[in-house]
Amino acid sequence: MKASYLGIVLGIFTVAAIAAPVGAHHGTASFDTSKDLTLKGTVTDWIWANPHCFLKFDAMDETGTVRNWAVEVSNPTDMTKRGWARSSFKVGDAVTVNLQPVKNGAPIGRLRSVTLPDGSTLTAMGPDRRHKGGTREADPRGCAAGRRVGVGRRARAGVEPRWPV
Repeated sequence: MKASYLGIVLGIFTVAAIAAPVGAHHGTASFDTSKDLTLKGTVTDWIWANPHCFLKFDAMDETGTVRNWAVEVSNPTDMTKRGWARSSFKVGDAVTVNLQPVKNGAPIGRLRSVTLPDGSTLTAMGPDRRHKGGTREADPRGCAAGRRVGVGRRARAGVEPRWPV
């Protein structure tokens, strides 16, 4: 009985220890979320890869020093839903980047939006662009991401969703 209890406690502790770093990976603790920084710069690299895409660009800081920034966004699947693509940036593009910098002052941050040379803006957060006019509602069947309602073929045909809303 005592050995069984010890095994359960040890198992719970192990699961908690493994789960903590996973949750920390997607935290915002390293970013200064109270700061909003906008920089004009030149693209040096665009990395379209899992688990996060990265935009690297050179921008002058307030002291006149050019620094190479690396800012992250979500994964390619999420970014495609927001209108981003592997071809969104080319080396040498002039961009205006809005970001949340890291707390330690390094030229690293989380990208919020970027204005492209043609004047269009890509946003890294918020609703995805493919579902304009629709609303995101939770799916009572347990789908974690929810389901977009009011934009699909069934909705255009006037067919009610398959689950009660």
